[in-house]
Amino acid sequence: MAESPDSVVVHEIYRSIQGESSLAGRPCTLVRLTGCNLRCSWCDTPHAFTGGERMSVARVVEQVQALDTPTVLLTGGEPLLQEGARPLLSALCELGKAVMVETSGERDVGGLDPRVIRVMDLKAPGSGEDARNRWQNLELLGERDQIKVVLLDRTDYEWVREVIARERLSERVGEVLLSCVHGELDPQQLVAWVLEDNLDVRVNLQLHKLIWHPDKRGV
Repeated sequence: MAESPDSVVVHEIYRSIQGESSLAGRPCTLVRLTGCNLRCSWCDTPHAFTGGERMSVARVVEQVQALDTPTVLLTGGEPLLQEGARPLLSALCELGKAVMVETSGERDVGGLDPRVIRVMDLKAPGSGEDARNRWQNLELLGERDQIKVVLLDRTDYEWVREVIARERLSERVGEVLLSCVHGELDPQQLVAWVLEDNLDVRVNLQLHKLIWHPDKRGV
């Protein structure tokens, strides 16, 4: 995939709702870029690893504007693998909408337009990719940003509980989001653990999977 700051390889653009973040439930245009360099055990978007269409930044912005939602999410795959993702985020911010980027946390999250809300994963052991966490990214996040951790089991929960305390995550960002691997960890169990430990987090369900079939893409 040839690199260009003026274009990106797009897997899909569609109008839906924000499924997971502090803005869950809000009408949202999703711009999903092709490609990811991680292979999480529970990944639900392997269809975005390959394929897609190269589009100019201007064309993507035009399509997003036509869909006319108050929120825009740049996701993947891993969107920050593509050189054009950064100028695209800045161009989307010019539309006057809330612009978010979802990133695995393995790429450098510095240097993004300050208007962008960064939703950055930390990979727990159950993902099989915890060795890829870029811990120095934590120093770059601020109160507008969010950290998301997807949990497979009790081991993952104990891992993130320790990380929250050690790295003072709740002081670094606006939201710490804990999600369950869909169909694997019971949300009721996660809520019980969070309440027992009085964690300063948001339990974050994948709302889109509760509304539509988990395999459905787009609306």
